[in-house]
Amino acid sequence: MFILTSNNSIANHFIAELRDVKIQQDSMRFRKNLERLGEVLAYEISKTLSYQSTEIQTPLAIATSNLLLNQPVLVTILRAGLPFHQGFVNVFDKAENAFIGAYRGKHSADESFEVEMDYLASPDLTDKTIILIDPMLATGKSLLKSYQALLKHGKPKKIIISSAIAAPEGIAFLQEQIPEAELFIATVDECLNEKYYIVPGLGDAGDLAYGLKL
Repeated sequence: MFILTSNNSIANHFIAELRDVKIQQDSMRFRKNLERLGEVLAYEISKTLSYQSTEIQTPLAIATSNLLLNQPVLVTILRAGLPFHQGFVNVFDKAENAFIGAYRGKHSADESFEVEMDYLASPDLTDKTIILIDPMLATGKSLLKSYQALLKHGKPKKIIISSAIAAPEGIAFLQEQIPEAELFIATVDECLNEKYYIVPGLGDAGDLAYGLKL
C-alpha cells in the first residue's frame, strides 16, 4: 500500500486546505485541491505501470524514450469523485473512463447502511489495468460493490484503488475482500465514528464540491 503522506511534500498543503472549514467555503478551491491530489497520486501510480522503449523523431535526430505500454481505465464513483477523477484524467489523458452511481442508502437504527447503485457506464475491461477512484475510503462498501459490478464488463489484469482520505477500517476491509487490489492513498485518518464517517476527515466531499443535496 502506498501512502502519500508517509513522506512530506506539497500535497500536505492540498490536504490541509481540503480539511480547513474556512477554505471549504470556496467550493472551486475544494474541487481544485482534490484535482491536484488526483494528479499527484496518478503520477505515483504511473511508476508502477508497464513501459516500452520507443523511438521519437526530433528535428535533429532520433531520441529514445520509455513510453506507457497501455493506458489504464479510470473509474470514478459519482458525484464526489469527479474533481478527484479529473486529476487522473489530466495525467492519463488518453485513458478510457467508466462512471458509477453508488451511494449510501438510509441508515438503520444502529447506523448501519446498504450501498445503493443505480448507474454504471464502462468500456470492456478484459485484461486491462483499472484505477478505481473515490476520494473518501470510509467503510469500503461502495468500492467493493463497484468493483464487483465492473467485473460484468470483463476481468481486468490489474486493479488499483486510489483515495484521498482513508479510514483504517476501510483499508482493512478492502485488503480482505479484494486482496489483489493495490491501494494508493493520500493520507490515512484515525477511525470511523458511530455513523461510519471518517474522523477527522473533512465532511461530505460531494456537498463541499458541488453544494448540498436534498
